Amino acid sequence: MADPGKKEEGLASAKVVREEEDIENMGKKEDKPVEEQRQEQEQQPLVKPKTKRVATLDAFRGLTIVLMILVDDAGGAYARIDHSPWNGCTLADFVMPFFLFIVGVAIALALKKIPKVKDAIRKICLRTLKLLFWGVLLQGGYSHAPNDLVYGVDMKQIRWCGILQRIALVYLIVALIETLTTKLRPTVLKPGYSSIFTAYRWQWLGGFVAFVIYMVTTYSLYVPDWSFDVMTDDETTRYTVKCGMRGHLGPACNAVGYVDREVWGINHLYADPVWQRLKACTHSSPSAGPFREDAPSWCRAPFEPEGLLSSISAILSGTIGIHYGHVLIHFKGHSERLKQWVSMALGLLIVAIILHFTDGEAPEIRCSRDRILSLLHPGMNAMLIYVLGAQAILPAFVNGWYYESTNNTLVFWIQKHIFNNVWHSERLGTLLYVLFAEIVFYGVLSGILHKLGIYWKL
Repeated sequence: MADPGKKEEGLASAKVVREEEDIENMGKKEDKPVEEQRQEQEQQPLVKPKTKRVATLDAFRGLTIVLMILVDDAGGAYARIDHSPWNGCTLADFVMPFFLFIVGVAIALALKKIPKVKDAIRKICLRTLKLLFWGVLLQGGYSHAPNDLVYGVDMKQIRWCGILQRIALVYLIVALIETLTTKLRPTVLKPGYSSIFTAYRWQWLGGFVAFVIYMVTTYSLYVPDWSFDVMTDDETTRYTVKCGMRGHLGPACNAVGYVDREVWGINHLYADPVWQRLKACTHSSPSAGPFREDAPSWCRAPFEPEGLLSSISAILSGTIGIHYGHVLIHFKGHSERLKQWVSMALGLLIVAIILHFTDGEAPEIRCSRDRILSLLHPGMNAMLIYVLGAQAILPAFVNGWYYESTNNTLVFWIQKHIFNNVWHSERLGTLLYVLFAEIVFYGVLSGILHKLGIYWKL
């Protein structure tokens, strides 16, 4: 058996040796130049802390996406929840402002700490370019899914605008203002209700400038007569719309459409605008239907719902969202947050009521016929599910295997036999198909992707 005294002596001597080595290493480290020590610290791997998500923002995003799917695919069967043909506001018309509001809140949370302004600007510009690229690719007419199993677009007819392009513009402007004013905003707010407005006055100034540009252009820009061609299988018919006025807020002669026709070209606008469901255009209004014999010429004309001028006005939706994000950051108590949020909401509601009863509604700013899908962790899975579902890449993939005819596919068979025929109603069958075969399906799919750690983020 070993002598306990020797064992303790050996442990003690080993401890002394380790302490001497540590002291020697510290001395060597202190002898190193400061620049060399700094480089060694930068080379050490940094453990990035896990980002804590805001559950309420994810919940609101999920509910907005559910609403978007519902009105987009069931709106054809239930026209009352579809987009308003022009004046007015339906359930579908809340979707786009909701989503831009969410973008604004997310910007405030993501950019509350900016270590390097140049790096932040580079990331913002790169993400904007990615959104523009995918917007043109997915919404420009390249894909004809799921009904037509073809792809490709005539560059003379490509659509330059879309929902992703609008989000890109709003994100770029709002995020750049937030980044460039980092040193101008205080870390602690002064007492008073208006302190948060003065602290972020540059953000509000940007939103106000966008609103002024939109309103001044809408009411002051002269809109001349304009023409367009409608191509059929046999012939091409040319129509002319008589305008020659300013400040018109109807479909035919508004400044929003004129700006898009001049900037993008009339052949690059959305070919099936919702105004075709107006009473002046079809007897089936508010549903879609054949044109009336006495329908005005502009009923057949293209119009861009996500055009340039209307997208500039949408910057204000992002500004309101970033304000709510700032409230979330600076006010920790629920009562203070609710006080700020509810008072702001009531103020906006009063303005909306005044505009409604004074006929001050500007030309439409509509949500596109696309949707961004994902119910579980939507901010992480949104882009992947958007491509698979909203742009119908997954249904088109399934429809690629058809039996005898391209109309005889699994997707069409499920909708017809499991939903429409079982309930003996195309309207009710369509609604149930949207609820279960789309909303529930993509919700489960996004959850599975989250569990597997599969994400596609820009």
